[in-house]
Amino acid sequence: MTAPPSDPSFSDTDNTIAIGSLADLARAAGTSVSTASRALSGHSSVNEQTRLRIRTLADAHGFQPNRLARNLRLQRTQSIGLVLPLGHETGQHLSDPFFLSLLGHLADGLTERGYDLVLSRVIPHDGGWLDRLVDSGRIDGLILIGQSDQSAVIDRVAARYAPIVVWGADLPGQCYLTVGSDNRLGGARAAQHLIAIGRRRLLYLGNASAPEFAERLAGFEDAVGAAGPDVAGEALDLHMTPDAAYAAIAEHLANNPAPDAIFAASDVVAMSALRALREQGLRVPQDVAVVGYDDVTLAAHTTPPLTTIRQDLMAGAAALIELLFRRIAGEPAQSRRLDPELIVRGSSVA
Repeated sequence: MTAPPSDPSFSDTDNTIAIGSLADLARAAGTSVSTASRALSGHSSVNEQTRLRIRTLADAHGFQPNRLARNLRLQRTQSIGLVLPLGHETGQHLSDPFFLSLLGHLADGLTERGYDLVLSRVIPHDGGWLDRLVDSGRIDGLILIGQSDQSAVIDRVAARYAPIVVWGADLPGQCYLTVGSDNRLGGARAAQHLIAIGRRRLLYLGNASAPEFAERLAGFEDAVGAAGPDVAGEALDLHMTPDAAYAAIAEHLANNPAPDAIFAASDVVAMSALRALREQGLRVPQDVAVVGYDDVTLAAHTTPPLTTIRQDLMAGAAALIELLFRRIAGEPAQSRRLDPELIVRGSSVA
C-alpha cells in the first residue's frame, strides 16, 4: 500500500490481497465490519471520504456484498409480487396486449428502485390464495392487475397487510388502494362519441363480473339513457379472450339485427368484433362504428385503425409503484383515478 487508509485518494491495486468477505474488506480499509457494510449500502452515517475509499477497494477486487444476507437482516426480499388474478377469466393469458404493456412499465420502474419482480398468474380455487402469497416471505409488497371477482378476498387481506395496490376500479368502502382510469366516465365518453356521430343502435361487449368492465357498462348505459328515446343500447356478456369473444360476437351477429355501433370493454374484444363484422359482410365504420378501451399498441394498426379510450399506462404504473412504496414505508396514501381520453381513429369516423 502506498498511502495510509485515511487518505481519501487511497486506491488499493495490490492484487495479492484477497477480499472474499466483508470482514476482509473492512480489514483492508481499516474500518469496522459494520462501517464497511453501511458504506456499501450508502448509509448517511458514513462520511463521503470513507464511503469512497471502501467502494473503491470493493470495486478493485470485484467484491459484491451478500445481498441475501443483507436482506434477511433488514427483513426485506427486494422483490415485489405482480399478480394477475383470474377468477372471472380463467382462459386469459399473460400475453394479453394490455397486460404486457402495463407489465413493461412496472418492470422498468421497479428495476430503477433496485427491486426484482415475481410474476404470477393465479386462478383462485379457494379464499386463501392471496393469504398464501402475502405470507410466503418471498415479497415485500404486491401489485394486483385487476380485482377480477375477488374484491372481497382482496379487501379482507388488505385489512391486515398494507402493501397491496391494485390496478382496477375504485369501489365504495374498499380497504385497499387502487390506480386506474375512471371507467364509468370512459364508458360514457365512448357511447357519447358514437351517439354524436349519429349512431342509434349501440351494443356493449364485455364481462360485467369484473368491476372495471361493470363500470364501463354503467357509463355506457348513462350515456344511452341521457340520449333520449331514439337511442337504444344493449349489452352482450362474453369472455374477454380473443377466440371466445369472436365466437360470441359472430353468433350474436348471425342471429340478431346488426347494431350500427359497438363499444367493446377492451381493445382485444374490439379487434375480435372487427373480424366478426368483416366476416358478416359489414363495413367498419360505414355500417358499424367500433370503439375499444385501453389503446394498446396494436390499436393503431388494425384495419381500420381502432377508435378507443386511452388509459395512460405509463402514468398508471408510476402511480402503482409510488403508492406501494408509500405503504411499505408506512406512509399515508390514497387511491388514484386517471382521466380516460377518447382517441378517434378510422373505426368510428371514415
